[in-house]
Amino acid sequence: MTLGAFAIVAAASAALAVQTPAAVNSTDKAAIEKIVHDYILEHPEIIPQAVEKLQAKRMSSTIDASRSALETPYAGAWEGAANADVTVVEFFDYACGYCRASLPDLARLVGSDAKVKVVYRELPILSETSGDAAKVSLLAAERGQYMAYHKALYGAGKVTRETIVAAAAKAGITKSEAESAIASSKYDSEIQSNIALAQKLQATGTPTFVIGGQVLNGAIGFDALKEGVATARGK
Repeated sequence: MTLGAFAIVAAASAALAVQTPAAVNSTDKAAIEKIVHDYILEHPEIIPQAVEKLQAKRMSSTIDASRSALETPYAGAWEGAANADVTVVEFFDYACGYCRASLPDLARLVGSDAKVKVVYRELPILSETSGDAAKVSLLAAERGQYMAYHKALYGAGKVTRETIVAAAAKAGITKSEAESAIASSKYDSEIQSNIALAQKLQATGTPTFVIGGQVLNGAIGFDALKEGVATARGK
């Protein structure tokens, strides 16, 4: 019996259970319940499979309910195709080594697929300087200098006030502009919104990717990113 067939039998059993006693053939009901009982005992592996499938379905519904908030970038905090058919969302922290390791995989994905967009969502949870870096990042997004800053800061290694300012300079943002962004509360609402979204998606850390109806945690690599895009396209 396949999982689908099992689900049908279980549903039939549940339906019988809620009917009035006069409408239920007790022999049929007992037979169905025994089939379900015996099958579960013989194939206990279907229980985690069914739970996983249910969780995936629920997560897909959660993503759909938040899709606009997820896939609408903050100003210029994105790269790839303007008219993409699949959007990859990355929640990241500049102090996250796994996020840094994912940068070339995302660049490769965008370079090899003309219909993919990557939307970057700051999730500064690892350190105080993560928050400083995120604020300057959002300023760079407003200025159309996002990817220049993004790549420069990841290329600098450790995230400090000095490396943030240096990365900003490489993107055409002055030291005083970067320091003003860090001191400002202007970007707090965007960062808090990203944190709330990540919590809703049960993100376990950074990086966390959202592709189609899936949430993928960790530095999953180019092949998994590509597979996620293909799944989102229904291929």
